[in-house]
Amino acid sequence: IDVFLARSLLEKLYLFQYPIRPASMTYDDVTHLSAKIKPKQQKVELEMAIDTLNPNYCRSKGEQIALNVDGTCTDETSTYSSKLMDKQTFCSSQAASNVSRYAAAVYRKGELHLTPLHGILQLRPSFTYLDKADAKHREREAANEGGDSSQDEAEDDVKQITVRFSRPETEQARQRRVQSYEFLQKRQAEEHWVHLHYYGLKDSRSEHERQYLFSQGHGLAENTELIKSPSEYLMMLMPPSVEEENDKPVAPSNVLSMAQLRTLPLADQIKILMKNVKALPFSALLGLLGGGADPAAVLRCVQQVALLVQGNWVVKSDVLYPKDTSSPHSGVPAEVLCRGRDFVMWKFTQDRWVVRKEVAAVTKLCPEDVKDFLEHMSVARINKGWEFMLPYDEDFVKKHPDIVQRQHMLWMGIQAKLEKVYNLLKEHLAPKKQETQSAHPLLVSGEQRVNMAKAKVKQNYGQLEKEFQRQKAEMKSSDTSAKTDVPNICIKEEPVRAEEPMDTSACEGLNNGLVNGLCVAEGPPEPLNGHVPGGCMDRVAQELKAFVSSTFRKQFVLTLSELKRLFNLHLASLPPGHTLFSGISDKMLQDMVLDTGCKQILVPFPPQTAASPDELKVYALWEAGDTYDQHRRVLLEIFSRNYRVRRNVIQTQLSQECGEDLNKQEVDRVLKVSFCSLVGLIQS
Repeated sequence: IDVFLARSLLEKLYLFQYPIRPASMTYDDVTHLSAKIKPKQQKVELEMAIDTLNPNYCRSKGEQIALNVDGTCTDETSTYSSKLMDKQTFCSSQAASNVSRYAAAVYRKGELHLTPLHGILQLRPSFTYLDKADAKHREREAANEGGDSSQDEAEDDVKQITVRFSRPETEQARQRRVQSYEFLQKRQAEEHWVHLHYYGLKDSRSEHERQYLFSQGHGLAENTELIKSPSEYLMMLMPPSVEEENDKPVAPSNVLSMAQLRTLPLADQIKILMKNVKALPFSALLGLLGGGADPAAVLRCVQQVALLVQGNWVVKSDVLYPKDTSSPHSGVPAEVLCRGRDFVMWKFTQDRWVVRKEVAAVTKLCPEDVKDFLEHMSVARINKGWEFMLPYDEDFVKKHPDIVQRQHMLWMGIQAKLEKVYNLLKEHLAPKKQETQSAHPLLVSGEQRVNMAKAKVKQNYGQLEKEFQRQKAEMKSSDTSAKTDVPNICIKEEPVRAEEPMDTSACEGLNNGLVNGLCVAEGPPEPLNGHVPGGCMDRVAQELKAFVSSTFRKQFVLTLSELKRLFNLHLASLPPGHTLFSGISDKMLQDMVLDTGCKQILVPFPPQTAASPDELKVYALWEAGDTYDQHRRVLLEIFSRNYRVRRNVIQTQLSQECGEDLNKQEVDRVLKVSFCSLVGLIQS
């Protein structure tokens, strides 16, 4: 049998399912009185006649229902004008949400023609006339109770009312209202009915429309979906077996073979490896990925899922504990777990040993969670604590100083967050003193670096003097064809001040370094702590000035602590080898702030404040070229006299100085735009 697909009535053909016919009703051409539809909702309402002359029809019941609905009066609004229930209304509901599998079929002359259905609607009786009867009944009762005295009516006229003003609707409240049942019902009721005209089975219009159920053209272009070769048809009836896939052994959900792993993208391979191994040196990661992996691409991908700890890569906490998860031991949310694990990782950047009790006391987490953190990256030693499981990777630190510097900046940002969350004391921040000198790099204090720099200056002075005397003697003793004038070279030793950036290279006998392997004894040739070569000074100053200007354009008032945090985040986002990695001291940063038009505000903080010295240094952009410049200067003068001021005092002062009558909302806007950082510091 040839099968054809008819498209003429596509998205127009509906199937109506009528209820079982009662004896008093026949679904013929006469019974359909009216029809209407709501196209968007696919809702249909039909009004059909009831055969009142049928012997099974109860006339007394029909008269009683008509009397209850319309009452004794008869007008145009009456539901039953004949004072007899002679019609019934049917409303539709969708029988199936997905009707793409259904079609109407017509067989003619050995051909089967299919037309897809757009909807299947089930018709059910509607009893809205009962609601109308109840409304009539309540109206009659209200009319009967209307015979009260005029005195009572006068008393009822005077009533106390309460006036309420609606609050502005929030976004969450609006979403709840839109999703409510009442709102959906209102939306559905707002759609207008489209009145239809019913044509009988034998009507000429019905005969014409029925022809559209047949395919209009039998060409190949009209029915390409149904044209298949015998082999393709058999393939559809009997698809090939999938025994090969079923015969493969089912591996556990957390196990992935290396062959399957190497079929994934490089970023997914690294994420899966780091998530399972937890801590890896870079050389081992390259070995697992195979010889074809590009080290530069691996470095870019591993920084997205891991952090550098003692020259090795440790998986990030948010990779192990995704959002909306919790601890299997205590039920603590993932955000708290990530914060506690970051503290453990940060401790290992300071020292090779970590004490479990100290971690539990700071993070306030259960012992099982803390043990999981430590087992990810360390090994327990009896009577000593937990030691980092991997040795310090000096080769990686020497080959990739830019990556090490960037990771160091990231850890400084993480440390600042941990200090605020856990209120870390100085004993938590300072590394522990080792009994014997460790072979791995440790943190050194600023005073030690100054002493080391002074010692190296004196040592270099003697060496340079000896070298100069030797070269001078050689030049005098040698016979040369041309006379050469050798100028007298004087080496001047200047006193070193504490506020100037110092050379932090170490002495030959001391093996100390920065966090994450920024070795000072054998570090990269790039200068640190502000010692920038003369040729690069202008470019560094331009980059630094651009950062400071853009930062103060966004946040007009900043403390030195907040500015340093934003600068560290900016450094972490820069590519390796950028000029700002040459080292920027605090003094250079403060001088650049003053050069860009900012001024320091001497806020009189109380002596007992817990803020750090960097948090007490407040800088503000004096002129930004916007409408709030005058207001900002007035506020700066107010806060330079007192660190805490009432809002009404600020409002009064602004109105007097600026000549404007500012209301509370405008004052809040000025404070929010210009002083959010300073206000947050004062409130804390």
